[in-house]
Amino acid sequence: MSAPVTAAPANSPRRVLFASLIGTTIEFFDFYIYATAAVLVFPKLFFPSSDPTSAVLQSFATFAIAFLARPIGAVLFGHFGDRIGRKATLVAALMTMGLSTVAIGLLPTYASIGVAAPLLLALFRLGQGLGLGGEWGGAVLLATENAPPGKEAWYGMFPQLGAPIGFICSAGSFLLLGALLTDEQFFSYGWRIPFVASALLVIVGLYVRLKITETPAFRKALERQERVRVPMLTVFLEHTGTLILGTVAAIATFVIFYLMTVFALSWGTSALGYSKGEFLPLQMLGVVFFGVTIPVAAKIADRIGTERALIGASLAIFAFGFLFEPLFGSGGVIGVLLFLSIGLGLMGFTYGPLSAALSELFPTAVRYTGASLAFTLAGILGASPAPYAATYLASAYGLSAVGYYMSAMALLSAVAFWLIGRRRTFRLAVENA
Repeated sequence: MSAPVTAAPANSPRRVLFASLIGTTIEFFDFYIYATAAVLVFPKLFFPSSDPTSAVLQSFATFAIAFLARPIGAVLFGHFGDRIGRKATLVAALMTMGLSTVAIGLLPTYASIGVAAPLLLALFRLGQGLGLGGEWGGAVLLATENAPPGKEAWYGMFPQLGAPIGFICSAGSFLLLGALLTDEQFFSYGWRIPFVASALLVIVGLYVRLKITETPAFRKALERQERVRVPMLTVFLEHTGTLILGTVAAIATFVIFYLMTVFALSWGTSALGYSKGEFLPLQMLGVVFFGVTIPVAAKIADRIGTERALIGASLAIFAFGFLFEPLFGSGGVIGVLLFLSIGLGLMGFTYGPLSAALSELFPTAVRYTGASLAFTLAGILGASPAPYAATYLASAYGLSAVGYYMSAMALLSAVAFWLIGRRRTFRLAVENA
């Protein structure tokens, strides 16, 4: 008699979705506390300058470093994710991000060690980018590769919910510290607390992820011996057009989010005259709309298709660009709140189905690398220059120019999603012929 085959234990839906959500929540919390500190703290403590605008721009430059590191992280972690599995790679990505964040919270300032301070800040920011470059793709695949048929967008939106939750936690921590501490205490030690405290969240995330098993799709790829030797080369050589379209399609998502968060916080607390204690609650209210529209968008995407849902969201962002100056430029609380709520709500409509849209572009053997690269390359083209470019455009030409910039990127993404849909239709027609 032949020995019975022992099947790998199945992951329960609750465990899978929580593991994908908790990891991205931690990652985005770490990422956003840096973004907030890049506006409120680092220009004063790590980039001393007689020109405040110059110090902010230098701080934004270190913010952009992570986006340049993310494709490297996507290739590095994607290689092992496609070769040895999703689970082990996700654990490594989380540790890379977490250790880098804690190190930032322990850094001496420019006043203590001079130019070494911003250099070390840039180094650990690089570590954050490497970790996030590997985290997103793995968390998305953990969800979508365990999803039942027809629910890929719904499962895939759980890692995406980590973004608004992480933002609310990061903004809330800085808001709470601002209320409990004086400015002197905040700049002396208070800003370090969220960075160091993230170590506790990382421990929770590691515990949860070590309890899950490998995804069914990856196990099947192993059984069929579909693994490739160098996933990155396969993506670049055999899926070049897919990678380019996926990258361009995700650009508008990054542009609108970082205009609504990093740039809006910087402009609101400078040109519009809000204090951080006044502006952060407005942003947090806007992020609630971001969180609410993510599951709504996922439901719509599973019903009508991810490309159609994302084309509609991109065109809505295109139209919103023309309201940028009238709403945000008004400076009034109602106008600013409407601006943040509408903009971040639209962000949810494009961000929710994006994970399923990018992951289904690539075959299982290179999916971790391909989806991660498309997402992170879009970050370079969309997010990393957004706060810098918007600050320049707003200073030189007014806020309306920032809105036109947003609209142009949204139109570009809408065209890319349309082309993705056309390619899918053509491929299905050939397969069924």
